[in-house]
Amino acid sequence: MLVYLLCYAAAWIFAESSHYYCSGLSLLAAAAWLYREDYIKSGNMLHLRALFSLAFVGGQGLAALKLSRLGQDWSVMTWLSFLAAYAGFYAVFWYLEKESGPKGRRNTVRYHSFEEAKAPVFFAACAITVVSAGCFIIEAAALGFIPLFMRGVPHAYSHFHMTGIHYFTVSCVLVPSLAVIFFCIDRGRDRMRTVVMAVLCIVAFLIPVLCVSRSQLLFAVLLAVLTYSQMESRLNILYAGAALLALIPLYVLLTVARSHDIAYLNAVFEMKREGMPIFITQPYMYIANNYDNFNCLVSELGGHTWGMKMLAPLWTLSGLKFLFPSLTAAPVFVNKEELTTLTMFYDAYYDFGLPGVLLFSCLLGAAAFFLMQQMENVRNPVFYLLYAQMALYLMLSFFTTWFSNPTTWFYLAVTAGSAFLASFRWGGTGRRMRRR
Repeated sequence: MLVYLLCYAAAWIFAESSHYYCSGLSLLAAAAWLYREDYIKSGNMLHLRALFSLAFVGGQGLAALKLSRLGQDWSVMTWLSFLAAYAGFYAVFWYLEKESGPKGRRNTVRYHSFEEAKAPVFFAACAITVVSAGCFIIEAAALGFIPLFMRGVPHAYSHFHMTGIHYFTVSCVLVPSLAVIFFCIDRGRDRMRTVVMAVLCIVAFLIPVLCVSRSQLLFAVLLAVLTYSQMESRLNILYAGAALLALIPLYVLLTVARSHDIAYLNAVFEMKREGMPIFITQPYMYIANNYDNFNCLVSELGGHTWGMKMLAPLWTLSGLKFLFPSLTAAPVFVNKEELTTLTMFYDAYYDFGLPGVLLFSCLLGAAAFFLMQQMENVRNPVFYLLYAQMALYLMLSFFTTWFSNPTTWFYLAVTAGSAFLASFRWGGTGRRMRRR
């Protein structure tokens, strides 16, 4: 933590004197060091605090480089908020870790104890895929279009939503991870179910492609890779690399399908070096600009919303926002209309300012610690999917307000339902199920 504080102070001083490269590199160095420390101690490349350190502090480092003309000097409150966001998480995690006593490196996972959960996991994947595909068909029929086949409409996916139904449509992103759990348990012994699972995965990946949703496609693939890396004692780098490489042509295809050509993207990103390749510019801006959007919030916010923003999942999933539209009517402050992604702590500041950011980060640190603690004795294989979701949200903590997003809680509810189903086992005849 001392290394982080020293690097953070240096980054702040460099930024104040307009030495942006030095500022950004200081934070990037801190992020790499923090990740390395937790990885060496735990032996777990998906250690939750390590991932948060690398993603949030590293993302701030990229933003501090100020490679785009959209990037403005951050206010004192913005710097303090980012400091509180990481310090609260780290401090609570460290305290709970210290109180629980020393822990050894993670044990190798054994699959024989999960054999009885194989059938419930299979049926959960089937049910989610059928419901997701059915809801996609309903939306396409009712709305009269499929985003992939629309031309000249950059935001076609934004209009491909039917209230309530779309949550079920996008739940397909959980299917590849359930398939990973099934494959890790079964090892291909049940050929028929293995083939069915492969088909389910194809359908699950096809739906985000037809929706032209790059974020959903990335979410599905990354979640599956993270689930696999948790279930396997040794991550096969070739498999993980192949999965990520396969995303490149699909990502390019969806970018073209969304009518986002290079000229359009360059005009939006406003990079200082206009000759910078788009495959560097685009991911950079999807990380860096979110911190500048947070600074925009700090500068323009007239008054706090006292919990209304972070309770958006309650207003949305309960239907209250349709009865009282003012519940979700608060404006979003961004520095450019096309760039609307935010950091995880955007709504916490919106609601309660700096104390809200600190409290939320402390709660997040506690949740991460207890989730890691539960990984020491996993009895339900779907728990690996839950852990992978948390890992992914922390890895993408620079991207959006995950925990005040109704879709996140819908995914968690579907995961909980799958875990409940996996807590049953087949009886002796295979015709009925009973609790363990």
